[in-house]
Amino acid sequence: MDSLAAHNDYGDAALDEGSLDADPFAQFRRWLAEAESAGLEEPNAMVVGTVDPDGVPSSRTVLLRGVDDRGFAFYSNYGSRKGLALATNPSASLLFPWYPVHRQVIVQGAVTRLSAEESDAYFASRPRGSRLAAIASDQSQPIASRAELERRVEQLTAELTAEDGTERAAERPAHWGGYVVDPHRIEFWKGRTSRLHDRLVYTRTADTVTGWTVTRLQP
Repeated sequence: MDSLAAHNDYGDAALDEGSLDADPFAQFRRWLAEAESAGLEEPNAMVVGTVDPDGVPSSRTVLLRGVDDRGFAFYSNYGSRKGLALATNPSASLLFPWYPVHRQVIVQGAVTRLSAEESDAYFASRPRGSRLAAIASDQSQPIASRAELERRVEQLTAELTAEDGTERAAERPAHWGGYVVDPHRIEFWKGRTSRLHDRLVYTRTADTVTGWTVTRLQP
């Protein structure tokens, strides 16, 4: 295939130590804002990698829903494949693939659940259709057909709609909620000419004022 032989030159725009923020969360927010300004579709989309209970790695695309000093937050069904993986192996990698701007960020860290209060608040902020889908779907489990899934949503919609058309609240189910990845390593990657890419890695440490050290890796 011709596409496998394609080679794009990523240019000379550099990522150097002097341009980095001392705080990797601030650096990430800066790059996220720049990806959004560049017009990337869903710049908060990330590939979440986990290890299943039987030791098999798996990955999927999930939307980042928050980042603060605690880490990177996302939401899911606790009984999904990733939910079961995180229950056994509570660590994950996150990959933000911002290809059009020749950048990517890789986050690795321990994973814990967000509080019920935070999960309730986020669930309530979602569009009603998304809430109904989360309640109706046994994520990652087999189903006979698309029609069966749609019937579940229709039935749930009817159950939560009064005779006068008033919609009752679609409350967060106990099997659904948030996670936060507390990073110990965050890598910022910038594509460069001739594949001499820039890779700068923050590693958490208790030995510095900032709590992080920065190391340059060979491409």
